[in-house]
This record gives sequence, C-alpha cells and structure tokens, in this order.
Amino acid sequence: QVQLVESGGDLVQAGGSLRLSCAASGSIFSIDAMGWYRQYPGKQRELVAGITTGGTSNYADSVEGRFTISRDNAKNTVYLQMNSLKPEDTAVYYCNARFRARPTVTSIVWGQGTQVTVSS
Repeated sequence: QVQLVESGGDLVQAGGSLRLSCAASGSIFSIDAMGWYRQYPGKQRELVAGITTGGTSNYADSVEGRFTISRDNAKNTVYLQMNSLKPEDTAVYYCNARFRARPTVTSIVWGQGTQVTVSS
C-alpha cells in the first residue's frame, strides 16, 4: 500500500509565498510522475503542476511563472513553491502520484489534501 502525506498549507496574505510538500511511502517499485491538483468548492480537481522522474514539468496557465514544482527522487517527495499568491489560488491542494508497486503494474494514489487560503 502506498500513501501520500502532504504538508505546508496555510493562511497567507496576497503576494505572499507558501511551499507545499508531499512524501510518498509504502510498497513503491518506482514513481513515474507526481503532481499537484487543486479543487474549489463544488468544482472538479484541476491540474496545477506535474513533474516526471526525469524532471520534465508542466503548469496550468494560471500559475505559470508564479509556481515551481520540484522533486527529490531519492526521498519520493514532490514540492510546490508558490509565490505571488492571489486570492483565487485559495483551494484545497492535492498531491498525486503515478507509481508502480511492480514493474508492469501502474497505479494512481492521492493525498488527503491541504488547505491553502490567500487573503486579500
């Protein structure tokens, strides 16, 4: 069984910064990709940023240039550095990983979510 544990969510003023962390643990053969999603009340989760094992990253247009995703493969941990935060960044942020418990079996796991609140 694989678990993702997120941390770093908080209340911050507009223009401020936060750093989210997500650590994967359990029966992991390898992790193909990790990412961050966010969810507004009553809305579906949307991709914020993703990163592969090789370091290739992608971002939602709304966070490009403000957020940076990074990954420590040795620690099975992904980070999201969020700068120049805006009130519209307020949401629950979820970590996601596409992993293999065995070489030929791919699975998806989600974290429990962490609240980010940006005040104006």
